[in-house]
Amino acid sequence: MIIFRYLSRDLLLTSLAVSAVLFTIFLTGKFSDYLDDAAQGKLAVDVLFTIIAYRMTGLLELILPLGFYLAILLAYGRMYMDSEMVVLSACGISPGQLVGMTLVPSALIAAIVALFSFWLSPLGAQLTEQTLAEQRNRSEFESMQPGRFQSLGQGKIMAYVESLSDDNRLLQHVFVAHQEGPDSSAIVVAETGTQMYRPDYGQRYLVLNQGYRYQGKPGTNEFTITRFEDWGRYLPPTTSVAEIELKSDAKTTAQLFRAEDNESIATLQWRISMPIMVLIATLLAVPLSKTNPRQGRYLKMLPAILVYVFYLTFLINARSAITKGNLNPALGMWVVHLPFLVIALLMINWHRLTHSGAKRARANHA
Repeated sequence: MIIFRYLSRDLLLTSLAVSAVLFTIFLTGKFSDYLDDAAQGKLAVDVLFTIIAYRMTGLLELILPLGFYLAILLAYGRMYMDSEMVVLSACGISPGQLVGMTLVPSALIAAIVALFSFWLSPLGAQLTEQTLAEQRNRSEFESMQPGRFQSLGQGKIMAYVESLSDDNRLLQHVFVAHQEGPDSSAIVVAETGTQMYRPDYGQRYLVLNQGYRYQGKPGTNEFTITRFEDWGRYLPPTTSVAEIELKSDAKTTAQLFRAEDNESIATLQWRISMPIMVLIATLLAVPLSKTNPRQGRYLKMLPAILVYVFYLTFLINARSAITKGNLNPALGMWVVHLPFLVIALLMINWHRLTHSGAKRARANHA
């Protein structure tokens, strides 16, 4: 019991540290992407951290299995280097018992991953899609940034604003460019601009005041200049949040069980595969962590990491194949899990199998 507590504490603490480092690295990459969207006006700054918080669940679903896998390699590798594993073996701890004790904290990690995979990650993805849809449906003027060229009306209008009013609804010193036809374009320069909404028709218009409109064919002198008091341009409607069709990753697990399309089936099997992967990866990591003190503790790290990368890559490819209809859903992810499970069991029992085989060979020779 003392040995079990020692191993479990060492594994869980190491897993926590490794997962924290991995989480920070991946979160930094995600944050930079969303920060770039916010700088371009595609995303409001006030919802930036909200979206990142929603995305954390999906990151943790992938990071926790890898973090625990690396924790086994690091913790047990250190114990082999310090000859602690030799002492445990001398005390009667067999490789099978070591695997059994390792599977207990592994089952805890698998349960946490299952919680993320079946509930928290889909919820986070759903909230993210809804938030992004609300951002798209927001008045485009509310997300405009002074001093930047930005697209309006689903990319059909390019606008530049020198400054905005305090409520972000009045544009000041506006430049607008849009295509009038295949060979004609127009540029509008105005003092101010606003958005006009017609609730009876559900239509939006860009209304500019006090300016000039230049229309003609680029590369020629065929231009007309018009001075105006008010000028309007129709803005195409946006899709309401209620009309947004959730992606399979954002659907609840109950919805996926009822669905019959390949994409939903693949997503469901992916969610089931995540906790299973934790357990099988544990069986792989225990024999892969065995290190010769003379060789160094990090010698086997690269091959072990490659094994995990291959495992995850095959799962991703299997999900893609199910989605495209190239893999029978009845076989599903098991075509990946079972071979790696067999490999893990062979590595765990390799010494016993080779030892018993050698004994039989000597007996037959005698």
